[in-house]
Amino acid sequence: MRDIPFVDAHVHFWELGRLDYDWLTPPFSDEGVNGDVSAIAHDYGPADYMRDAEGWRITGAVHVDAGAATEQALAETAWLEALAAETGLPSAIVAHVPLHRADADDLLAQQADHPSVRGIRQIVNHHPDPQRTYLGVDMTGNADWQAGFRALGRHGLSFDLQAYPHQFPVLADLFAQAPDTPVIVNHLGMAFPDETEAWRQGMARLAELPQVSVKISGFGITHRGWTEDSIRPLILEALDLFGPSRLMAASDFPTDKLHARFEDCLCAYAAILSDLSEDEKRDIWGRNAARTYRIEGLS
Repeated sequence: MRDIPFVDAHVHFWELGRLDYDWLTPPFSDEGVNGDVSAIAHDYGPADYMRDAEGWRITGAVHVDAGAATEQALAETAWLEALAAETGLPSAIVAHVPLHRADADDLLAQQADHPSVRGIRQIVNHHPDPQRTYLGVDMTGNADWQAGFRALGRHGLSFDLQAYPHQFPVLADLFAQAPDTPVIVNHLGMAFPDETEAWRQGMARLAELPQVSVKISGFGITHRGWTEDSIRPLILEALDLFGPSRLMAASDFPTDKLHARFEDCLCAYAAILSDLSEDEKRDIWGRNAARTYRIEGLS
């Protein structure tokens, strides 16, 4: 697998003295979804990433919004563009826009003006369990938020979806109304071990929509102490639902570094997908991400 070109579909870079990241700012606690993040609460850039990815044939990487303050989202994009010009990474950017706001369309236009921006992520994970929720309210059924989502198509932008499985049915109905807007499900749909049936049903509903694809990443968020055997059924079921043309391997580094080494994550995914053909592996490890995020020269 190491010989196959790897376009990492989900990475994060940050300089903590440049922008404000509440989730990376002390005091830290083991409570909440991410738990204690102090181990990654330091600057992380392309050189750090390449050290973590040593031995892998990295040919590109997609930066997904790293949780900087909402009012600094455009500043984050400008910094990432400069970083790409200097280092070659990231190859594409998924920026942040609060889609529920009245000025969402204007913010989308400003983000789309940046040449490396390909899509938008706004985390919408809501859960009745306060230890699992990211937000106090579920925005996915909100009319203003849904209008913001529909505006993505006017700006040629995709949407990176980070939500929980019980939110997928409402989201699937919305996505069906925008068949030309690519949707990329983050972290294999974020199934907690006690919610796999909701995950199964929700992912099946999303799989009916040809514009929806899925990233293999982020298992430590919902499966603390995951193993290759524990995540194998989830990855293989997603493979059955979406097929190799709609799956993307991703590191989610450095966030996944809280739970496993780069080597552990990627080797586990490679082992689980080892029975695929060479062509299918090349799709999952690079070509799908290059196509979805329109990374020139890598499709």
